[in-house]
Amino acid sequence: MAISFEPSDRLVEAANEWAEQRMMEDERALEVKVEQALLEIEHLVSGGTEVTFEVEDGGERVRFSPSDDLETFLERQAEESGLSAERLLRLHVDLFANVFLEEDAERPPNAPPTE
Repeated sequence: MAISFEPSDRLVEAANEWAEQRMMEDERALEVKVEQALLEIEHLVSGGTEVTFEVEDGGERVRFSPSDDLETFLERQAEESGLSAERLLRLHVDLFANVFLEEDAERPPNAPPTE
């Protein structure tokens, strides 16, 4: 089963920050942030280290094929919460939207570049 969801504003903002930090195109940065978030979720639920997804329509939709374990997990949460599996996945992705973003304010001014 594939799950499709619209990226949240929080995810898009994190991707834009990622793009600015790494001087890359916004759409590519969104793909990277989506992949990071989905990998974190998949790994926590199933132990998986790979995800299959597509960012479609210029960043308007994400289509994701979860592992059987993650699909079962989302279906169980959907039954318990009354929310759709798509909505739950979007909420989980939002939780990981800022993973791996660097805070320049936390780095000493004389620190060498990270790239």
